[in-house]
This record gives sequence, C-alpha cells and structure tokens, in this order.
Amino acid sequence: MSNVQVHSLFTDFDINLFKAGKHYRLYEKMGSHIITHNGVQGTYFAVWAPSAKSVSVIGDFNYWDDKQHQLHVRWDKSGIWEGFIPHVGKGNLYKYKIYSHHRNVITEKADPYARRSEHPPKTASVVWEDDYQWQDTQWMQDRHKHNAINAPFSVYEVHLGSWKKKIEEYRSLSYTELADELVAYVKEMQFTHVELMPVMEYPYDPSWGYQITGYFAPTARFGYPDEFKLLVDKLHQAGIGIILDWVPSHFPEDAHGLGFFDGSHLYEHPDKRRGYHPDWKSLIFNYSRNEVKSFLISNAIFWLDQYHVDGLRVDAVASMLYLDYSRDEGEWEPNKYGGRENLEAIEFMKELNKEVYSSYPDVQTIAEESTSFSMVSKPTFEGGLGFGMKWMMGWMHDTLIYMAKEPIYRKHHQNDLTFSMTYAFTENFMLPLSHDEVVYGKKSIACRMPGDEWQQYANLRVLYSYMFTHPGTKLLFMGAEFGQREEWNFQQQLDWYTLEYDVHKGIQQLIKDLNVLYKSRPELHELQFERTGFEWINYSDAENSVLSYLRRDSAGNYLVVCCNFTPIPRSNYRIGLPDKGFLNEILNSDAQKYGGGGIVNKSKIKIEKKDWNYRNFSAEIAIPPLGAAIFTLENK
Repeated sequence: MSNVQVHSLFTDFDINLFKAGKHYRLYEKMGSHIITHNGVQGTYFAVWAPSAKSVSVIGDFNYWDDKQHQLHVRWDKSGIWEGFIPHVGKGNLYKYKIYSHHRNVITEKADPYARRSEHPPKTASVVWEDDYQWQDTQWMQDRHKHNAINAPFSVYEVHLGSWKKKIEEYRSLSYTELADELVAYVKEMQFTHVELMPVMEYPYDPSWGYQITGYFAPTARFGYPDEFKLLVDKLHQAGIGIILDWVPSHFPEDAHGLGFFDGSHLYEHPDKRRGYHPDWKSLIFNYSRNEVKSFLISNAIFWLDQYHVDGLRVDAVASMLYLDYSRDEGEWEPNKYGGRENLEAIEFMKELNKEVYSSYPDVQTIAEESTSFSMVSKPTFEGGLGFGMKWMMGWMHDTLIYMAKEPIYRKHHQNDLTFSMTYAFTENFMLPLSHDEVVYGKKSIACRMPGDEWQQYANLRVLYSYMFTHPGTKLLFMGAEFGQREEWNFQQQLDWYTLEYDVHKGIQQLIKDLNVLYKSRPELHELQFERTGFEWINYSDAENSVLSYLRRDSAGNYLVVCCNFTPIPRSNYRIGLPDKGFLNEILNSDAQKYGGGGIVNKSKIKIEKKDWNYRNFSAEIAIPPLGAAIFTLENK
C-alpha cells in the first residue's frame, strides 16, 4: 500500500480556473494543508510540476527519503501532483524532490505555497496552520475611511531587521517585540500607515527582502506567522494601516526557489530576453502563462485575506512594463505591434488590480513606477492599469536635486520645484523619500542638504514642510523623521542615540506636528489628487527663491503656505490673497521647538484691500530663513 493516499482538495471548477489563469485563491488548495482523511489526521500536499515524471515529499518525517512519499499526478493534464500523508502535521519540515522529463534534471524545492519557512540560511518549508483570533474588527469595519483616496495617507517605511535591535543579544526585534515598540512609536509620531519592506521569506539579507523564495510565508527571521499577524493586529488596534512591499517583477535563482522548478522554465519566461533581469541577476515571471498569473494574483489576495493588510506597494513596475528595461539594442524583442511595452505584464497588472479592488475595495495598491507611462493610477475601465496610487519619482528626483544646491544658486533652478505641478494631477501621486534615496553613496536625506549643520537641518525642515503641503500622499523612510546623518545600513539599527541632541529632537517634533496638521486639516488631504485642491499664489519669485500657494478643501476653506529656500529671512513679504480677514500662523518650521531660530508670525496678520499677485487682497508676512510658514484664514 502506498504511503501517500489518493485525495484532492480540487474540484473540476478549480482546475478549469487554474488553467484559465482565473483562480485567485490557490493558497486554499495548493501547498500543505493539515486535514483529517478517513478518520486519520495528516497533511495534504499539492504542487504544480507539469514537466515532472515523479514528485516526492521529503522531510524530517521520512529521513528525507524520496522513495517513501511519492505524490500522484492528476489525470486532467493540469500538471498538479497531490496526495495525503497520514500523521504528518504542524511543524514538520519538508521539500519536494522532483524528477523531470526535461533532461532528467532532479530538483529539490521549497513549497511555493508554504505558509512558513525555516529560519535562513536553512531552506525547508514547514507544515503550518494557526488559529489566530483577530482583535481588529473595528479597524476592518472602518478602514474604507482610513484608506480612501481623500483621506490622509502618511506612510512610515520600515525595514524590520534594522529599525531597532537588541544590541546586547546581537539580534533584531521579533514580531512580538515590534508589536509593542514599533506600534507605539508610529502612533506617537502620528503616521497613518506603516509600509514594510518585503516580509515574505528571502534567503539573502543584502537583498533587503526583494529576492523572494517564499511568497506565502512571512520571514522566520522575526518569528512565527501568527506573531506577524499579532503585529498587524496591534497596528490596526492603534488606528494604523499596514502596507506590504510586494515583488511580482522578479525572483532569485536559489536552488530551493521557483527557478527551473520542475526542470523546466515553469515560473520564469523561457526566453532570456524576457525571463532574466540583468540588473538584479534574477528571473522574471512569465506573465503570459495562465498558471503563473493565478499564482501571483493569489499571492496578492493571500496577504489581504489571511493577514488583513491594507495595501500592497508593487515593486519595480517600470521593469515589468517595458521589454527593453535595462537592455541594450539587440537584447530585447519588440511586442507583436513593434512596440517596447510588455503587453502580457500590462494585462497581468490590470487583472491584479481588478481582482484586488473587486474583493477588497477598502485597500490600496501603490505602483513604484518611475517612467511617464500614462494612466497607472486610473481605473481599468478607463484604460488605466488600475492602481490606487503611483510613486511620484519625478517630484522626488527634482526636489532632492534642487535641495542639494547651495541656496545662492537656487534662483536659477526654481523650475525644479514648480515643474511637478504641471503633472501633479495626472495620477494619484504619493511623494516618496524612500530607502532607495539613502543608500549606495547617496547619503542620508539630512546630509544631502548643503551648508553647515544649522543650514542642513533648516533645509531639512523646509523640505519636509514643502513635502507635507504639496498635493499627494506622503512616504518617509525610517530615520529620516529625526534627521539621521548616516546612510541606512541594513545590518545596523537606526542611530537612535542622536535623539539626545536638540536638533534631531526638533526634526522629530516637526514630523509629528506635520503629520497632525496633514491629518487634521482637510485642506491638505481631501482634494490631494484634484486640481481644485491647489492654487499658486506666486511661483515666479525665483530671485528670492520663495514659493507661495493655497491648499483648499471641498468647502472652500484654504491654507496659505509660503516657503523660503534661502538663508535670508523675508520680513514684510507681501502675498496676494483671495479674501479679506486675518492670517493666523499654525506652523512655522523655524520655531525654536523644531531647532529653528524662532522667526515666526506671533500675532494675527490683517489682510488689506491691496492688489497683489493678481488678487484684490494681500498681506505682509515674515518667512523665516530656509523655512516655511503655514497660515489659516480667519474671519472671511
């Protein structure tokens, strides 16, 4: 009698959906599932390996012997091997040993659908289930309000391994410890969301999680899957959303991973021009293969379903969109219309977003897309890719180049700041100052600023004030919120000791207050993707390197924002205004509590009936050196 009993969780309908690329809940069927069959408890295994001539489950329960538990191939040409193994259960280690028809290749693979993996550098999958009891009912009921495009969306980007460490124990914080410390910190700092760099299992620490081998398993580096659920749960209970970095663009060639899975190009495209990424030395998914699309979309749904996450930030979208991405002439083949667009990848992204928003209309997908590809964040029924938001890489690039210039030269480059407003409302943009901007010799955000320490941190304060009052949602990488000076190093914790110094505490306080302002003032978030939410007062005062503008809400209320990008204070600076009344300063980046010099507008400023900036009313204000002043209008 075989040690593997014939059994299946698949219906004919499941198989038809799988073959058609329309099965978006494959994790309910594929992988390992603890069940009771014929009165005996054990584990059902199912794996897709169409080029295999045999597939065995090897593990700690059979001394890794491939002769004891050989799976049965389905009769329907689906390429799925499956079966029930009695008495195998939670915590057992396993892999699939695959003998291929293709050149008699033999592979030993981790389970692509495993819910848990061994702690790296070990690579086996772990049979797993948990009965975690969620306590985030209130958040889940209300999150459509928190994740709406007209809601404040201020994201703290975190690499879990290096946010904070137990120095004396030479280790990172666990999921359980993060559920206390990270959650408390993010809540104190008033961010609305956390974005975690990829938490799916990955073998190579220097990849930061972007080279994934276990797409359905949170990395074992920090604990068990149910402990990661605890972290998500605690964030939700604290009123904080969670976004996961998700990587459908490429995967590594590690022997236990998806590459050459059954001895054939199963998950990766067989043509190296479309299946190999020269920059990352990794493999590219075959988006034209239906079963691969089902795998990827099922994975996206898995994290939304099983882990209650509030959104997915989709990595490296530009590399998926273009066949010639990072390739020289002759290294790529045009599509059937002679163009450079990857038509299959584009259709995959549309399918992904349609399914995500159909099943979870209260979440967001966010594209890290660095080109001018149009309609990334427009609905699929309008011809768009269907993402909820897109990273505004042009704003990031132009702004950081501008801010790195000595102030004396900035008057010649005013367009670097104003250009973003020419396209700001073509997409639902998120303004990112991400991990990519503080590595590889680029310096920290603080140390990109010119001048002595005082000027660097004044520049940083005006940069953040400009960022938080610019249309769009916000993202800030950890450490930037207190002006860390060192580049990010994934092997070390953040430089928390610097908070002993007033200048760093001041930056931290400013970010906290900007978050509060962004969350509490509808003028800054309600119309953040609409042209009606922004209006220039004066963008042409390049001589003084001053920008002034209005931010509006749907009720007609507005804030007045003035930014001075030189170290020269602008006293009695006149700005045109649309209404009479009084200006009342509600935030000034030069306030002493932020480490500034204290050049603030202490009392209400009367608006005069005097034409200025093509408006009937105007007022004189003080704008601090390398600083920003934000006002409300009162007594209209």
